[in-house]
Amino acid sequence: MGMTITEKILARAAGRDHVEPGDLVDARIDIIMCHDVTTPPAISMLKAKGLDRVFDPDTIVVTPDHFQPAKDIQSAELLKRLDTWAKEKGIRHYYPVGRAGVCHALLPEQGHIRPGEVIIGGDSHTCTYGAFAAFSTGIGSTDLAAAIATGTLWFKVPATMKFVLNGRLGKGVYSKDVILEAIRRIGTDGALYRAMEFVGPALKGMSMEARMTITNMAIEAGGKNGVIGFDEITRAYLDEHLRDKKNYTVFESDADAKFVSVETIDCSTLEPMVAMPHLPSNGKPIGECAGLAMDQAYIGSCTNGRIEDFRIAAGIIKGRQVKIRTIVVPATPTIWRQCIDEGLAQIFDAAGCVFSAPTCGACLGGFMGILAAGERCVSTTNRNFVGRMGSPKSEVYLASPATAAASAIEGTLTDPRKYL
Repeated sequence: MGMTITEKILARAAGRDHVEPGDLVDARIDIIMCHDVTTPPAISMLKAKGLDRVFDPDTIVVTPDHFQPAKDIQSAELLKRLDTWAKEKGIRHYYPVGRAGVCHALLPEQGHIRPGEVIIGGDSHTCTYGAFAAFSTGIGSTDLAAAIATGTLWFKVPATMKFVLNGRLGKGVYSKDVILEAIRRIGTDGALYRAMEFVGPALKGMSMEARMTITNMAIEAGGKNGVIGFDEITRAYLDEHLRDKKNYTVFESDADAKFVSVETIDCSTLEPMVAMPHLPSNGKPIGECAGLAMDQAYIGSCTNGRIEDFRIAAGIIKGRQVKIRTIVVPATPTIWRQCIDEGLAQIFDAAGCVFSAPTCGACLGGFMGILAAGERCVSTTNRNFVGRMGSPKSEVYLASPATAAASAIEGTLTDPRKYL
């Protein structure tokens, strides 16, 4: 029996010729992502156990992102602990405040992600990096501590679900709409501890940025990881962004690989989607929810905070005024500078938006856009659980940057095709 991409990567990392779903493996870790929320507890665990060491400082990438710049004393203490540890341990790839950005945009942009590798991070959306034909998954602080000290971690090999994306995206429809439709179909536990492999002709029309939006939200269906196969679009991105270790291994799923299920989506028939409160699976076509009044629009995050997203949003907002509080948050300093150099920041400013420095911000209820009781926000983020962006009596509506921008102009949920 053949193997899937996920199975092949885990087999390589475990030094085995073959693995099957359900196998327990000890895998060598290639990249460990650390940020300001989950890493300080891991550091404390290692010190408490007398294991205050780093297996290989070159395998670790550190960036504060959730609460940077510090919003209060508690977040300042987290940043201080992370900064002190990174300097003490000689972490080569450390991005302090000023160079820091949202981790899942920063690592690919700075050339830390390669196909065929095992990548972990103390953040559930670490599954983003699977867009590069890698095995990438989020872990907790305890597993993070173990990986930092030993360079290995055990996994149960996940079974793989296949999602066939046929057709091509229509005007005003984007990869965010595709993944919202996939999650709507299978539910927030439909891929529980499974790999979600995305294939099909629709991917040919998607940039790496768009693909990262899809794999970013695999966890919202319960997935262990999301993965997209390697092609010329992947190669072109890597040729531009990889700074070292330019050699990598590409794995493809075998023709006789076993998939536990196959879900086919005709992307040509999709409408812009909105995930209604309070689950990412509560998706509806814009035609079924247009006109609902909003109080805030939020464009950013590790899901849709890349330059492509801001170009799309600015194309709709240009020359118009927003009717509701609109917060625009580039994910990294590089993207922030691109927005300025391309005139996008000026477009947002002229329209009455707030244009922020890079941070996770309000996505997790941190800062830069917290919601009051009764407020509704159309957001390009990845979760809309109760209280996710502020008051438990607020509501979050997940959508693409185009839908968020159109809704900001109208003050209500709006079909972006009206402006395209």
